[in-house]
Amino acid sequence: MSSTDRSQALDLFLSGVERRAFCIAHITTRDRDEALDLVQDAMLKLVQNYRSRGEAEWKPLFYRILQRRIQDWRRRTWVRNRWRVWYDKATGEDEGEREDPIERAADPAGANPADQVSNKRGVKALQGELQKLPFRQRQAFLLRAWEDLSVDETARTMGCSTGSVKTHYSRAVHVLRERLKGYKP
Repeated sequence: MSSTDRSQALDLFLSGVERRAFCIAHITTRDRDEALDLVQDAMLKLVQNYRSRGEAEWKPLFYRILQRRIQDWRRRTWVRNRWRVWYDKATGEDEGEREDPIERAADPAGANPADQVSNKRGVKALQGELQKLPFRQRQAFLLRAWEDLSVDETARTMGCSTGSVKTHYSRAVHVLRERLKGYKP
């Protein structure tokens, strides 16, 4: 494959995963700017370090990089928040609500308004319940269900065994089914 073809294939791959990767990062960070930075950083690292790899390897590599970036972000945030608690108490400042990009997304044209409202409520409920899941369960669910990675690819991405992926995914599915009983698919 020529370098031009490889560049075009990589551009196509990145544009295909951009939105879903943003959703994964946004659900974890709850911050649009942080999520965009994490996705952009993961994309840059993939291009810098792995563009010469085969196309079949890009998806698991990209999500592994993204998950590592998210883990690093969580660690940094945890340390920052330990200090921020004291600072916020001293200054009396509270962080305001941030705008949700999923709420701003355009609905498909011609959809039934009742269905749109129902779907919007279902998506909000799912997002809320995903945020309540433990980190590893949320990772396994998002990579398996949203990104359609295989168990092996998910295990490599998460840096754990396939048995661990199956356990985390199963627990997440059971919890989500229980908590979201009242919503129709």
